[in-house]
Amino acid sequence: MNYGEGEQLSKKMDGLGYIKVSSADDADIVILNTCTVVEATEKNMIHRMVDLRQRGKRVIVTGCMAKVQPNIINICLSSPLVIPPDNYDHFENLVKKTFGYSKSSNVKAEGVSAILPIAQGCLGNCSYCITRLARGSLKSYDKEELSKEFANMLNNGAKEILVTAQDTACYGMDTGTNLPYLIEEFLKNRGNYRIRIGMMNPNNFEKIADDLVDVMKDERVYKFLHIPVQSGSNNILERMKRHYTVEKFMGMILKLRDKIPGVSISTDIITGFPGETDDDHEKSVELLKQLRADTVNITRFSIRPGTSAASMCKQIHGNISKKRSTELTKIKTDIGININKTMVGKTFHVLVTEKGKDGTVIARTNNYRPVGLKENVQLGTFLDVEITDSTPFYLVGKMV
Repeated sequence: MNYGEGEQLSKKMDGLGYIKVSSADDADIVILNTCTVVEATEKNMIHRMVDLRQRGKRVIVTGCMAKVQPNIINICLSSPLVIPPDNYDHFENLVKKTFGYSKSSNVKAEGVSAILPIAQGCLGNCSYCITRLARGSLKSYDKEELSKEFANMLNNGAKEILVTAQDTACYGMDTGTNLPYLIEEFLKNRGNYRIRIGMMNPNNFEKIADDLVDVMKDERVYKFLHIPVQSGSNNILERMKRHYTVEKFMGMILKLRDKIPGVSISTDIITGFPGETDDDHEKSVELLKQLRADTVNITRFSIRPGTSAASMCKQIHGNISKKRSTELTKIKTDIGININKTMVGKTFHVLVTEKGKDGTVIARTNNYRPVGLKENVQLGTFLDVEITDSTPFYLVGKMV
């Protein structure tokens, strides 16, 4: 979502007559679109601010830190323009007032892959989440405006559009509509393209699951869903204020796999949450083995200022959470090896979406699995490939 908002802010700068450059070294103005979801990321943001100040750059700070940690920004930077997410509607006016503008705009074509944020905020109250404090309650964007933006992205060359939000599943629950209806509106656009649906929390996904499954039967929607479980322990899920159980989560996944054969599941696990016992950790281990997700993002718990989890008793020592993270990472890697091995020899219809290393390109299957190709193929091309090899994290193929 942050990448998508960053692109939108970049377009607004284009409209004000500014020209995007390839590095901060060449820039008169740098937009630092911040994230503070975990402590390590926050430290990276602070390091970047200090670096930009030492280079004498004029800086616009956006993103989550602009909302929840403006004091840190003002310590690290000299006279920054701080624009939090809830003030993006005024971005152009604030830039004009601070830096000036030109009447000539620099409108550029989309890349092959585009990101479309559809809402701000969420309906959750997770005890560990600082993003909730930064983004506030759910504010869904107007579906007519989103439909226009989607069509514009296609008209400007996009072949893959990533539909995203803090919790994509809750889109429209504040305005009387929903995500499946929005995707249906997008699919009225003719052409050969792909839609990827962004992260959805289980409790809100459950409310729209049946309708969303129907929409996902269209070949232009990736058979891929990112549904974070966060823990295999119901005790920890309750402390996290996640509002579902492990059993309910697994029921959703089994139903999905039954209705959408080959669907790719991505999930998240937080390890070392306050109060997590060895037994709680073992339940997460067993869940990973049972779930056999295609992608697992494992994060060690990080204290975030202002959240209720920050002051919880029974904080877990870093050495313990590191050990647990290492164990979970090995399990997910082994599962990835086993799953991807079964793909060797199969043929898939893919979309080439980005350049890889050493002259390779990366394509995506219909369920969003990445395939590396040593081919000279233009981005945005659809083609058939045979899988010749695999790694824990991606497939390797050749053109048929």
